Amino acid sequence: MTVSILAYAVFVVFVAAVVRGFSGFGFSLLTIIALSLVFPPGTIVPAMFMLEIAAGFHLLPSIWRDIRWRDISVLLAAVILAMPVGVWLLATMPEPMMKLGLAIAVLVAALVLLSGYRLRRMPTTPETVATGFASGLLNGAFGIGGPPIIIFFLGSPLALSAGRASIIATFLGMDMVGLPMLFAFGVASSESVLLFALMLPALLAGVWTGTRLVGRFQEEAVRRLVLIILIGMAILIGAQAILHLLQR
Repeated sequence: MTVSILAYAVFVVFVAAVVRGFSGFGFSLLTIIALSLVFPPGTIVPAMFMLEIAAGFHLLPSIWRDIRWRDISVLLAAVILAMPVGVWLLATMPEPMMKLGLAIAVLVAALVLLSGYRLRRMPTTPETVATGFASGLLNGAFGIGGPPIIIFFLGSPLALSAGRASIIATFLGMDMVGLPMLFAFGVASSESVLLFALMLPALLAGVWTGTRLVGRFQEEAVRRLVLIILIGMAILIGAQAILHLLQR
């Protein structure tokens, strides 16, 4: 890992952590898609799981009272069933194919979120289970199980505080379940642990900064900017993966 790559990674993690502290989501999406330019997915995903767990515990005391526990329990049960399939894909698929899949998943999710899609009612139990399955598969394969959860909570009639709190708590539960699976499948490595240790100060500083920006900026405008950046990065990663596949 060169100094320039390390500096780039620290900058990415700090900015993404600011977004995470401010809005409750976006950390894994931003970091994984941006760091995929310089690291293989098998290195990034375990490190991001560790960072997400650290961020979740850091934010948990401030959101505890707003969490929708019933919805989270159903979501996490489905996530646990689906995540091993995603981890198996991460452990066995070639890197260019995983990067292409990552780019497509992020692009679709960002476009759906950018469209402002909203439900007029809370999802039913079968819809909640389906959301959990989709999230578990994406989280195991790419470390980005967030989009279905974000759409589930922020696209519902819930108050913004309850949606943000439930997203943070669900992410924490997903990553605590998923991290042992990554080690069990041999995906997590010493390089992943080193990346986590080096990025942790940037994460904590970014989350601290983001939580103090809540209420000072228009949240919807920040979300739109983040999603537009994600779309651009997804296109770049997808093009990079396609070029690698064509050169084979």
